[in-house]
Amino acid sequence: MSDEKVAGPRHVAIIMDGNGRWAKARHRPRLFGHREGAESLRVILEACRKHGVEILTVYAFSTENWGRPKDEVDGLMRLLKEFLKKDEKELHKHETRLRVTGRLGDLPADVQAELRRVMAATEKYTKGQLVLALSYGGRAELADAARRIAEDVAAGRLAPEAVDEQAIAERLYLPDVPDPDLMIRTSGEVRLSNFLLWEVSYSEFIFTPVPWPEFREEAFVACLEEYSRRSRRYGGHE
Repeated sequence: MSDEKVAGPRHVAIIMDGNGRWAKARHRPRLFGHREGAESLRVILEACRKHGVEILTVYAFSTENWGRPKDEVDGLMRLLKEFLKKDEKELHKHETRLRVTGRLGDLPADVQAELRRVMAATEKYTKGQLVLALSYGGRAELADAARRIAEDVAAGRLAPEAVDEQAIAERLYLPDVPDPDLMIRTSGEVRLSNFLLWEVSYSEFIFTPVPWPEFREEAFVACLEEYSRRSRRYGGHE
């Protein structure tokens, strides 16, 4: 495949990193950083609408995050519910669909109920998508896909010789969502941290030193501009 010149990404995925370190540097509790990070999410979601990004996927809570102190986990769950209640109106206003990727059943029952309610209320919208990765891990997603394949083979619904890349892709959490064009990680860390391991195989990566609580429209637009200067390659042509 030849190089693909693109004006801008359709799907952006973000590892929202640096909330805790940002708060610590200001001698504030970690939840203060997470609250400021929620404001950044609001700003970037609006920037996506403004700059033509149709799908925004954010790494909101990983499978590993359950190992954090209970008060921090509980606080993050409260912030999630607050975000949903405060921002549902904006989702409706802009006809943006809310979706979740990850093991939704791991979340507290009240959080699950609120997520399912908003997802159901926005499921017919087509102007944009906000995908929250919650209790998400890339390895867990692949393990769950492998389990579904094993079940389908055992039940006779899938022949072993038919197990290929498409069979795996069809059993991921959100198989209808296109792979990210651009993956951004904030706060200077340069690793994937188990995020969308299958889906970012050919994504463009940008690692920015800006911590997530300070990552606002100007920093986001800089990433979009960097993306627009690149030529995407898929291995068939260099």
